[in-house]
Amino acid sequence: MEKTTDKNIYTIVFAIIMVAIVGTILAGLFSFTKPMVTKNREIEKQQNILYALGVNENTETSANFVDANEAPVQFEKFVNRQVVIQDGEVIEDNQAYLIDVKKEKSKAKSASYSRKLPLFIGEKDGETIYVIPIYGKGLWDDIWAYIGLDKNMVIQGAYFDHKAETPGLGANIKERFFMDDFIGEHLLDDNGNFVGVTVAKGNADPRNDRKEDNKVDAIAGATITGDGVTAMIKSDLALYKSYFDTLKQ
Repeated sequence: MEKTTDKNIYTIVFAIIMVAIVGTILAGLFSFTKPMVTKNREIEKQQNILYALGVNENTETSANFVDANEAPVQFEKFVNRQVVIQDGEVIEDNQAYLIDVKKEKSKAKSASYSRKLPLFIGEKDGETIYVIPIYGKGLWDDIWAYIGLDKNMVIQGAYFDHKAETPGLGANIKERFFMDDFIGEHLLDDNGNFVGVTVAKGNADPRNDRKEDNKVDAIAGATITGDGVTAMIKSDLALYKSYFDTLKQ
């Protein structure tokens, strides 16, 4: 075996030092950028909630958030209350929008854990709207939404998004032609039972005139993504039914 030369030792020491330096730089950059990343995520959540409230900068065909710089001001203006529902108790919490719905849903797989359900109560054009964040799985990865409801659980606004759905197919859940179809849809049947909304193929209602059939038209070629939307609406929004029952008392 060859003996380690001084040159080899110097090379190894130099490499170790460089790794340490790069690691320190990266750690410093992470510490510097983390607050900005966190703030951007907070603003994005505020924009999502505002969109479901009907506070946005939409054009005739495109979906647009309020400007990021304006989001905190508009959020303060339109969102009157933030609450967390847990074990049937409604708790005021002005940081409810920071709750990670995905993590809460995962924790709730344990029978010993009671899931935290954030709810945002706002007012737009004199009407009270209740915004609920929901989470599910699409074809490839996460999908999520913010759904605005009136006290009768009729949808007043909806914003859908995804992490990695197929462009031109499942990714179209965040296009206005799909999201706007949900406006006016009833989540309850005629007897007041929770039914949800099904993303259905062959719905035979292309203009979505029937708002009490609990269905919207599916996106062509995006069956699994549509099934994911249906599932998260039925599983997550149903959890809020008991709260909405109290609004009618």
